[in-house]
Amino acid sequence: MHHWKYLHNFLNKRSAGLKGSILLFLLVGCEASKSGADPLLDILDSEDPAISRVMENPGKYEIQIHYTRIDRTGDSIRFMDYTYGVDKDRYFYPASTVKFPIAVAALEKLNSIDSLNRDYRYYIEGDSVENTFAEDIEKIFAVSDNHASNRLIEFLGQDEINTRISAKKAGPIRISHRLGYHREDLTTQPLVLYLSDSLTTLTNPIVNTPPQPLDLAGITKGIGFFEGDSLISEPFNFSLKNYLPVQTMHGLLQRVIFPETFPSDSQLEISEEQRNFLMNTMKTLPRLSGYPQDMYPDGYCKFFIYGDSEATIPDSIEIYNKVGFAYGTLTDCAYIRDTEKGIEFMLTATILVNSDGVFNDDQYEYDETGIPFLASLGRAVYAYEVQQLK
Repeated sequence: MHHWKYLHNFLNKRSAGLKGSILLFLLVGCEASKSGADPLLDILDSEDPAISRVMENPGKYEIQIHYTRIDRTGDSIRFMDYTYGVDKDRYFYPASTVKFPIAVAALEKLNSIDSLNRDYRYYIEGDSVENTFAEDIEKIFAVSDNHASNRLIEFLGQDEINTRISAKKAGPIRISHRLGYHREDLTTQPLVLYLSDSLTTLTNPIVNTPPQPLDLAGITKGIGFFEGDSLISEPFNFSLKNYLPVQTMHGLLQRVIFPETFPSDSQLEISEEQRNFLMNTMKTLPRLSGYPQDMYPDGYCKFFIYGDSEATIPDSIEIYNKVGFAYGTLTDCAYIRDTEKGIEFMLTATILVNSDGVFNDDQYEYDETGIPFLASLGRAVYAYEVQQLK
């Protein structure tokens, strides 16, 4: 994932006072809905400066938000959806959120091959890095590892990812390229799979369809971009980039968490055991996956509520999510549950923070504006849910 050094530097600057303010905020909740009609609008009408300064000009920040309240009555589940600015035809760069559907598609493919499972070791032909499929999926969610995601792309191919996820009817998707290391080849590299400790087999390369330019609002952005050391004074064109709108990622997460609420032809083609594995990896914090907490605090890949602090997330708060972070765009798609209070909700949001309009210059307001907005939004939604219990 791009630009994590900015997030890490920001986290290192946070004070213990901020941790205390988060905990206090979670304890006291917030006032009841002003209008009583759309809680999301009331939440966005906040006096919290992290929210209010963005909402003074939401168009500038290309805000899109989907908030789902969850009502359980007996065995039935009712969803109440509230959106702000959500538009599948208005482009934002999804960054590492695409690793979520890639992981889902990988589990589906493994489920369709009798001779394989997620614990098989493999490596890309010519590479020295060996992992199991399970380890790569865990790395995707724990620290958003680009190499792990790219290895799964070599296993699947872009076309199969797009076909499998489109079949779930959550919304449009177009995975066209790898992340971090931009190997643009349409043909995947062969994988060496361990069938036993000493027996291996080689997969065949997969030839993928050339991506066609996307025709969406906002597909060109800004006033310029850097190409190497050269500034190109024209809008940056995202038309050949990955595409994963809020609708699709929110709907895909809903199918992971609440499969029983969808018809069989829209459900994931994975076993219940695989679904439990996926959910567990989505909520696992870096320190629980063996990463040092001083480098990877709990909020490292949990932007909502905790993204702007080094606070330890309580065991009672579970965040099943995937974040994305590149080209000035931050996105989080999460199902959040407080097992002590009995609170649960879904929240997906994206924000663009690039005030100079130049891309690839690493001059983005991630720590000043983007992360604080998403963290405060998560706290405000959580506080609203607490208030509804009274």
